[in-house]
Amino acid sequence: MAIRLERTHDKSTGEGYRVLVDRLWPRGVSRDALKIDEWLKEVAPSSQLRKDFHNGEVSWDEFRRSYLMELKDHRESLRALAERAGKETVILLYSSKDEEHNNAMVLKQYLNMLK
Repeated sequence: MAIRLERTHDKSTGEGYRVLVDRLWPRGVSRDALKIDEWLKEVAPSSQLRKDFHNGEVSWDEFRRSYLMELKDHRESLRALAERAGKETVILLYSSKDEEHNNAMVLKQYLNMLK
């Protein structure tokens, strides 16, 4: 199947296993409206890395490298999600306004490597 990305503040574009991948709950979005199946806040970027990236203290490439290193600590728990993505559509939900440079994009790449 596939792994898709979706912003938490956008209207859902389809069916699938919905996983919130942010450490913090998105502002202004109710739990009922988001309709998540799982919240993997432990695999979100560390608070310091997230703050450094959003403040412009680290580049996208530095953020990506550092986050991939952090994800290695969660390899076994993420393997199950990667296997699920082989059987059904998995939707990674993120709240960043930047649709090209966000943690869900890096996590999707990592999950595809685990498949």
